[in-house]
Amino acid sequence: ALICIEDLNIKGMQKRWGRKISDYGFAEFIKILEYKAKKVGSVVQKIDRYYPSSQICHVCGTKNPETKNLAIREWICAECKTSHDRDRNAAINIWKVGTSTFFGEIQ
Repeated sequence: ALICIEDLNIKGMQKRWGRKISDYGFAEFIKILEYKAKKVGSVVQKIDRYYPSSQICHVCGTKNPETKNLAIREWICAECKTSHDRDRNAAINIWKVGTSTFFGEIQ
């Protein structure tokens, strides 16, 4: 199985939001996820933290810079008129980039 995730900048998040980010244990979760995945023959594919996964329409590829604002949770693509939930759209983009990166690496 292939698991695709964003390579989040935990240290940068700590600077911005303080110690509470490390209290959430995200970095530890990733370590455990990678260990368990390897144990069962799965792969964790990390996506570049600077890839604008929530800003790109997963249908047509148009970038919407307005969605850089984290308060925007839903948006409609100006090009193809697809309605997006920010997190769902980002997840689809992360999967697309992760699979293309992974399968590009093994060919």
